[in-house]
Amino acid sequence: MDEGAQQEREPLSSQSGRNEKGRRRRRAFGAALGLTAVGSILPGTGLFAAGLRKVGLTILALFVAAAGFAAYLVLADQRTILHWVVRPGALVVISVVLSAVALAWVCVIVATYRSLRPRRLGRAQQAMGYGLVLVLAAGAVTPLAVGGRYALVQKSLVEKVFASPQSKSATRPVRASAADPWAGKDRVNVLLLGGDGGPDRMGIRTDTVIVASIDTKTGNTVLFSLPRNLQNIPFPAGSPLAEVYPNGRFAGGPDADPLEWMLNAVYINVPRQHPGVLDSDNPGADATKLAASGAVGLTLDYYVMVNLKGFRQLVDALGGITVDVNTRVSIGGETDRNLPPAGWIEPGPNQHLNGAMALWFARGRFGSDDWQRMLRQRCAIDAIVRQADPMRLLTRYEALARVTKDIVLTDIPQGVLPAFVDLSLKVKDANITSIAFTNEIIDSGNPDYDLIHSRVQGALRASEEGRTSADIADSLKDACAWKGAPTGTPAPVPTTKPAPAKEPADKPAPANQPGTR
Repeated sequence: MDEGAQQEREPLSSQSGRNEKGRRRRRAFGAALGLTAVGSILPGTGLFAAGLRKVGLTILALFVAAAGFAAYLVLADQRTILHWVVRPGALVVISVVLSAVALAWVCVIVATYRSLRPRRLGRAQQAMGYGLVLVLAAGAVTPLAVGGRYALVQKSLVEKVFASPQSKSATRPVRASAADPWAGKDRVNVLLLGGDGGPDRMGIRTDTVIVASIDTKTGNTVLFSLPRNLQNIPFPAGSPLAEVYPNGRFAGGPDADPLEWMLNAVYINVPRQHPGVLDSDNPGADATKLAASGAVGLTLDYYVMVNLKGFRQLVDALGGITVDVNTRVSIGGETDRNLPPAGWIEPGPNQHLNGAMALWFARGRFGSDDWQRMLRQRCAIDAIVRQADPMRLLTRYEALARVTKDIVLTDIPQGVLPAFVDLSLKVKDANITSIAFTNEIIDSGNPDYDLIHSRVQGALRASEEGRTSADIADSLKDACAWKGAPTGTPAPVPTTKPAPAKEPADKPAPANQPGTR
């Protein structure tokens, strides 16, 4: 009886032991999964727990140092990040480093799990363990892989849009110092152009012409808007164009079509009339720089031209812009054909506009004129400058890069981009004033250029002193601010079928007649 009872008890004891071992293996497996997860977030901690103390501490120390450095850059030194993202060489290094970090991180996750897992695992546990490793590895690799790809996209953008050292320009300044392009230079003057055109860029008419003069020390900026129908434009003395045009002016004879001798025709007509006179990759842009330079009496350093057919995509990539709308702005409509707009952007403060509406805000002219449109264009530029936070741009930059490569032309060299980054950070928080040379100031058909030059110099002196005056230049912030509900004449009541709200397309306005389309 005793021997039989003992035989019955032995299987029970053996079964209990096996159950206990199973429970221990399950607890060890659960701990291995948990520590592997922790080790994927804080690399090295899992290896330390597995007994590989020196290796674990070394990896953890490297991770903490790298994370601390990244946090410092994001929170306290965004300038360095922005410098890196405009240097093609730095972008290649960033892409390689991120790829190497991703590979190392995956190796740490796999090594952590293999060091912690129990030796004997069932098939289900093996599948669960390696499934977790794959998920954790994907979570670690994905942002790093995306970052590496974005770095290469940004490199492509910089190399395609901005001028290489081999590019040719007849007007771009020669830098005295690569380290400080603004050394001995109080202001940098940039010509901002907007025009419509297809793949044949020589067909562009520059209907938006704005000179931005930026104080290199303070970032204070003055915007000078020139009417597209400006005529009798003097080229700077001593320039190649002053030598080939009679009296050094872009002006036709008495029988010439005035539409072909306006400011917005310089880009296309000068290269046609005098091919090869400007040794440049973009003679139309250089000719327009010289024309605008003669008009305002300033030496223009660089130009940036935006094909306005892509302006909508650019604003959408930025997430839209917020502006105050003080008067009704037409969406479509053609005065010449007696076709009223398809709709209106109604007056109101703090209106957030998507790309399509922002384009109409900047270009709609039905029921208004060129001068009102010039003000809205400056307000749109101001909104982009004020609302384009550097880190926000970085988070949206893939979409921005894709759009920018297709719609932007410039002669700004890659080598001065870090200096422009520093300058843009100053401009963002600086005082921006503006002058629009409207028909209240000049006769666009026969302008008084001495008066224009005097106004320009007065505005620059005021900007340098940090002051604004309504008789010198308007504060762009004040000019664009909400003025309250308008009390003007209501918009005309449509009498015919509204014109489709297609992308705005301009015809040159006759001299002294600000177009109203």
